[in-house]
Amino acid sequence: MTGIHEKLWASAEALLPTLRERAARCEELRRLPDETLRDFHDAGLFRAHQPQRVGGAELEFETVVTFGALLAGACASTSWNWVNFTIHHMMLGMFPPQAQDEIWGKSPDTLIASSSVFPAGRARKVQDGYVVSGRWPFSSGVDPSEWNMLAGLARLDDNLPPEQRIFLLHRSQYKVIDNWFAGGLRGTGSKDVETSEVFVPEHLTLAVADTKGGPTPGSAVNPGPLYRMPVFALFPFMLSGVALGIAEGLIDDYKPASGRMTGARVAEIQSTQIRLGEATAYARASRLVQLANCREAQESLPDLKTKARFRLEGAYAVEWAVRAVDVMFGLYGAGGLYESGHVPRAFRDAHAVKQHFSFNTDIAGTTYGRVALGLPSDNPTL
Repeated sequence: MTGIHEKLWASAEALLPTLRERAARCEELRRLPDETLRDFHDAGLFRAHQPQRVGGAELEFETVVTFGALLAGACASTSWNWVNFTIHHMMLGMFPPQAQDEIWGKSPDTLIASSSVFPAGRARKVQDGYVVSGRWPFSSGVDPSEWNMLAGLARLDDNLPPEQRIFLLHRSQYKVIDNWFAGGLRGTGSKDVETSEVFVPEHLTLAVADTKGGPTPGSAVNPGPLYRMPVFALFPFMLSGVALGIAEGLIDDYKPASGRMTGARVAEIQSTQIRLGEATAYARASRLVQLANCREAQESLPDLKTKARFRLEGAYAVEWAVRAVDVMFGLYGAGGLYESGHVPRAFRDAHAVKQHFSFNTDIAGTTYGRVALGLPSDNPTL
C-alpha cells in the first residue's frame, strides 16, 4: 500500500461517522450535501483515479471496489457518486490530451457526470466534430458536475452502421430534468439530461472501439495501466463495491444479543447463527471475485472471452451481495419495516444497485455463453 493510498484510506475512514449521520439528509436532498462534496474535495478523494501528471493519485483499479465498499457501509448514495466521479477521471485520462488539458487545466477538481445509455443519444459527423441530440436517463451526480460524458450512436456515413461514441458536454450545453424520485439510491441525483443539436468538437469525443483494452488516445500522456483498461468489460466493477459495502455494513453492525424471542436469546437461536454465516459467505465470495477480476484486468490485456467473464462475474458478485443484504434484512426483524433508518435504507439501496443493467445476470450470462460457445458476442462494447 502506497503512502497516498494510506492517506486517502485514512481520510475516507475518518469521514464514515459523518457520512452515516448525513445519510438521511442526503436521501432527502436527492443529491450529495454540499458539505460532503467539500469534505471529499478537501481530502482529494475524488481524484483517486486521476493521472499523477495532473496531481491525481492514480491508484490501482481495485480502489473502486475497496473504497466504494468502505463508503457504502455508511452511505450508499455517497459511495455511488464517489465511484462515478472517480471513474470519470480515469476515463477522461483516455480522451485526447487536448480534452484533458481543457478540463483539468481549468480545475483538476472538476466533477464529471455521465449516462452510458447509448440508444438515448444520436449524433452526426460534421467538420471537426459531431452534432449531438438526445435525452439520457440516470446521470448520477449531475447537479455538482461541470461536464457530462454522454453515450450515443454516431452516424459517420449513411452507408455505414452508427458508431458507439462518448461525448463530453459542458453543463451549459444540456438541460437537467429533475425527475429523480426513486425507491433507492435516492441521494445520487441520477436525473435525466437533454440536449438538441449541440456541436461537440472531435477532441471531446471518444470512440468505444478505443476503450476495449490497450492504448487509448490518452495513453501518450498517461502511460499507466489505468488508461488502457477495457472500460465496458469492467463496467460492473465500477459500481459493484457499493452493493458489497451495504452487505458488509449490515453484517458488521448486527448485534442481536439484547433481543429475545420465545424465551431464548436471539443470538443463541441456531437459525440466527446459520443466517449470519450464510450472509457472510455471500459477501465474502462477492469481495473475492471482485478483487480478483480487478487485479487480473490491470495486470494483463484480456481477450474477448475473459472480458465476457468479467461482465458475468461482476453481475454475480452483486447478486451475491444483495442476497447477503436480504438475509441480514430478515435478521434485523420488524425494525426494517420503517421508512427511516439505516437498515431499510440499506435494503432499498442494495436493490436499487441490483437494478442496474450491468448486474443483470441473464444478460451477462447470455453474452458469456455465446462467446464461450464460439458465437458472436451480443455486446458490441466488449
